[in-house]
Amino acid sequence: MAEPKSPVADYAPGNCILIAQPAEPQPPQPQPPQSQHNPLFKFLGLNRWLRRLGAAMLLAGQVLFHVMRGRINRRNTLEQMMAAGPASLLITVVAALSVGSVFTIQVAREFLRFGAGAVVGGVLVLALVRELAPVIAAVLLAGRMGSAFAAEIGTMRVTEQIDALFVLRTDPVDYLVVPRVLACCLMMPILTLLFALAGTVAGLVVATTFFGMSQAIFITSVRNFLSVWDLISAVVKALVFGGLVAVVGSSWGLTTTGGAKGVGESTTAAVVTTLLLIFVVNFFLSGLLFQGQGSALGNL
Repeated sequence: MAEPKSPVADYAPGNCILIAQPAEPQPPQPQPPQSQHNPLFKFLGLNRWLRRLGAAMLLAGQVLFHVMRGRINRRNTLEQMMAAGPASLLITVVAALSVGSVFTIQVAREFLRFGAGAVVGGVLVLALVRELAPVIAAVLLAGRMGSAFAAEIGTMRVTEQIDALFVLRTDPVDYLVVPRVLACCLMMPILTLLFALAGTVAGLVVATTFFGMSQAIFITSVRNFLSVWDLISAVVKALVFGGLVAVVGSSWGLTTTGGAKGVGESTTAAVVTTLLLIFVVNFFLSGLLFQGQGSALGNL
């Protein structure tokens, strides 16, 4: 009598039948938190811009603290002064000659029509000293030095040279930022006054050559309109704008990421931010320095 076959005897890998088991329920996966930032800010890139602007304000405080403690690298400061001052003279003078000439052409024609040609020189010098010279000189410095600061320091950041300074126990603020801020603050008043002088001389030449105005009347008008406070206000604006150019350029360079592309983006953003701040700050400084009769500080 044949013995019954055991089911195990017929077992072979080819005879296996896989029976699907019901899948065990998986716990819910945590979802990443949704951003609380304004979508418009994210689209325009304002979130990062505001963070970098805050970092620039902190950097300005650090620079002031280091200067008050006397921690100044004199060699680097002199090098940056040469780059910001003498190397910027040509472009400053050319721009001043153009602005002074064009302004005189537009103003003299209209003033002579109403018989007010005697005040052309005074109007020109006030416009230059109070507004045009500080603002345009700052714009030129931002385009020339602010972009250079952002590109140079940004390249040092992405190539880890800033980290190497920390390893060498060298403070990047002392070594890189403070010399640039001091150089711009010291050179900007000189460039501003030079801009105003060159623009006034250009206006004098245009007024006497093309409109037949008397040189003595033009100079007398300049003396009667210009006051010491106007020169002081020009220097104050120049100091503030010089600090803005250096701090923003250096801060945007220190916060650069993303390699060569990031350096280019930081350079562009630094110049745009500097120009925006110059125009905004100039509005408030003008209101403070020239409100009412004379000056706001003179009325205290």
